[in-house]
Amino acid sequence: MTNETRARDVAIVGSGLVGAGWGIAFARAGFTVRVFDSDQSVAKGAIPWAVRQLETLHAHGLLAESPQVVAQRFILAQDLREAISGADYVQESILERVDIKRKLFEQLDAVLEDATIVGSSSSGIPASAFANDLRISPRVLISHPVNPPYLIPIVELVPSTQTSREAVEFAEALMLSIGQSVVHVHKEIEGFVLNRLQAALLREAWALQRDGVASCEDIDKTVRDGLGWRWSFMGPFETIDLNAPGGVADYANRLDPLYHSIAQSRTADGPWDADLIARIEQDRRQHLAADELAARRDWRDQRLMELAADRKARKR
Repeated sequence: MTNETRARDVAIVGSGLVGAGWGIAFARAGFTVRVFDSDQSVAKGAIPWAVRQLETLHAHGLLAESPQVVAQRFILAQDLREAISGADYVQESILERVDIKRKLFEQLDAVLEDATIVGSSSSGIPASAFANDLRISPRVLISHPVNPPYLIPIVELVPSTQTSREAVEFAEALMLSIGQSVVHVHKEIEGFVLNRLQAALLREAWALQRDGVASCEDIDKTVRDGLGWRWSFMGPFETIDLNAPGGVADYANRLDPLYHSIAQSRTADGPWDADLIARIEQDRRQHLAADELAARRDWRDQRLMELAADRKARKR
């Protein structure tokens, strides 16, 4: 990090799965992490949960220090002012609602120190919708992760119409210092980049099941055992660049009519209605019972740790 971005203390405001996951990412990198949630029961549960994840990370060779040493960097704050006092950076991860975020940012505006940068974990709401026209507006931007942020190392940085260049540079240096892969989103757009890409795939997946083309499991197989193999180490543009003899232009000339026709076939799709949601729920529960969801999430995280360990080994 540059001399201007020597953050050592960070605050986590909103300590659910995303916020607590951010806490792990920062604590693992050596930062003191103050944790706060308006629901104290959530805040109190966040640190013990994080310690369990640290132990699992250590078992997979993904933690340079002992879990006990890293865990000591977590501090449970009793209120918002205590959490942000002396913090160089605040990561907000509260409920995805404009009114609730606006209320928090008005509170931060009243008490935040002059140099502190604030990143929001917002999944799709631009910062201009809840953080503009405040004293702190030049120091606020979107820092959107993928859950869990300590295992999937990507963050989208999205400035608002009032965010300063210095705040973006600070956030970039900070995120790089904790091992994140930074994506710069140059224009505010609902859903940013990651969720717009995910939304396109999800809309088609739901439509394919609705139309009786394939089951949820077979659609999942198509991504898991097909598209996902390449997408686990290269993106869509590199994928198609390698999938035609003449590269990306050759691919586009060959397949643009097909993709255009597919896109045109979905222009009238509406929201997912209650009947469709019930159908998808029933389809999924045939493969995973509701009471097995938590265990399957743990399985997912174990697989992500194995993948992270493999990637780490290949970089040596």
